[in-house]
Amino acid sequence: MSATRYTYLGPEGTFTEAALRSLPEAATRELVPMVSVPAALDAVRNGEAAAALVPIENSVEGGVTATLDELASGEPLTIYREVLLPIAFALLVRPGTRLADVKTVTGHPVAQPQVRNWLRTHLPHALWESAASNADGARLVQEGRFDAAFAGEFAAATYGLEPLVTEIHDAENAETRFVLVGRPARPAAPTGADKTSVVIWLGEDQPGALLELLQEFAVRGVNLMLIQSRPTGAGIGNYCFAVDAEGHISDRRVGEALMGLKRICPKVRFLGSYPRAGMSADVPALRAGTSDADFIEAADWLSRSQDGRV
Repeated sequence: MSATRYTYLGPEGTFTEAALRSLPEAATRELVPMVSVPAALDAVRNGEAAAALVPIENSVEGGVTATLDELASGEPLTIYREVLLPIAFALLVRPGTRLADVKTVTGHPVAQPQVRNWLRTHLPHALWESAASNADGARLVQEGRFDAAFAGEFAAATYGLEPLVTEIHDAENAETRFVLVGRPARPAAPTGADKTSVVIWLGEDQPGALLELLQEFAVRGVNLMLIQSRPTGAGIGNYCFAVDAEGHISDRRVGEALMGLKRICPKVRFLGSYPRAGMSADVPALRAGTSDADFIEAADWLSRSQDGRV
């Protein structure tokens, strides 16, 4: 395995590359663009790279399904950290292109909902066609296949383009969450401001099945930050759920919730416990009765009761 190689969703000039370069260790790693999320993650599975940075959630469009599906299937991988990146698009064009000249536009499918209103207002007749990534859209504009691409302004120089319009976004404070993924290993020590990610498969389809799953978290005071259903491929109505929970697997409330899920679900895949991006190390307020001390005290009470020492 190359311990110095990190892969990412390419080509050069993507928001994913910008997020990866925000990590301190990126300065000492070989950063290799890949054509897709599966390709970036497979490089880690095959030992060609130590880690991959891929997008997993957008504040406008929600979960990035390609990443969620890849993490739920195939050889297990583990999330070790996350990066939040503010997202604003630029309309990149070949030099000399005016707004009136733009008849065709491109960008990543996740970008379209973030610029839909701007397009409707400023380019109502332009035809949209999706690209593999925003940077790939810029490359297609460079090759003359489209008139303009929505991408990061920083991608303009890479592809010899000009930003015709900048700071384009329908939603203020839009951001994308990226995760650094590697091969399974022991999670880092808890920081007090952590997140745990799992994929959970439901058992028999019956009334209250999802509620039963959620109660494993609720009764232990574990706050859920994301829950998204994904089809398993086993037929209509068969779903698994990607879940982000507040806390670390070593926290008693989180660990016991995961054990509860393992008891009632046919399959649970642990994706990692890692520091929450943009959070201080201050311990979030816990509901009464859900701290590690509360769980230890309750276990001690049970032990004393079983021994007749009440």
